Amino acid sequence: MTTPNLQVRRATVEDLPQLVPLWQREELPWQGLEKRFKEFQVVEEAGEIVGTLGLQIAGTEGRLHSEAFAHYEQGDALRQLLWERAQVLAKNFGLVRIWCQFTTPYWNQCGFDSADGSAQVKLPPAFVGDPHPWRFIQLKDESASPVSIEKEFAAFKEMERARTEKLYQRAKWLKGFATVLVLGVFLLVIIWLFAWFRARGHMAR
Repeated sequence: MTTPNLQVRRATVEDLPQLVPLWQREELPWQGLEKRFKEFQVVEEAGEIVGTLGLQIAGTEGRLHSEAFAHYEQGDALRQLLWERAQVLAKNFGLVRIWCQFTTPYWNQCGFDSADGSAQVKLPPAFVGDPHPWRFIQLKDESASPVSIEKEFAAFKEMERARTEKLYQRAKWLKGFATVLVLGVFLLVIIWLFAWFRARGHMAR
């Protein structure tokens, strides 16, 4: 995902020298985040990381965390890019919900709801620990997820069956063609030998 001057991508270990100062400035637990750099997406501008956002995944649940920006005035514009990226990743990983504890006004406009008692029960144990209020956005119906997976698996099996059948038919055709080719070559050799012996017989006479 790119704009004329901005590139949004997954963080790499080479980004840590720039990420750590951003985390430190936001007073985030950078020592722990350093070891989890693969969770982060970054916005890069001319080689400089100007924004970053973490997406922790636990099963079919995701958690946005640890946002940081080099220039505060760019915050909402960069949040928009990072949120779009997070939604693409959520779809790729088949996430049912995304959780966050951000209080920035931007996130109030993204469809996040306050987690009531029933929703709070669904919070994955991996996310528990921070006392701040949780909010979440429902991406798809959780009860429909297994059915969808079963359909996808069935479709995959059908594709594999069709591919195997196609390969079998191709192999069968190649085997038949090879048999005909061998018989043809054998017949040509017999004809050649017959003609050769016949020619020698004429020469001997």
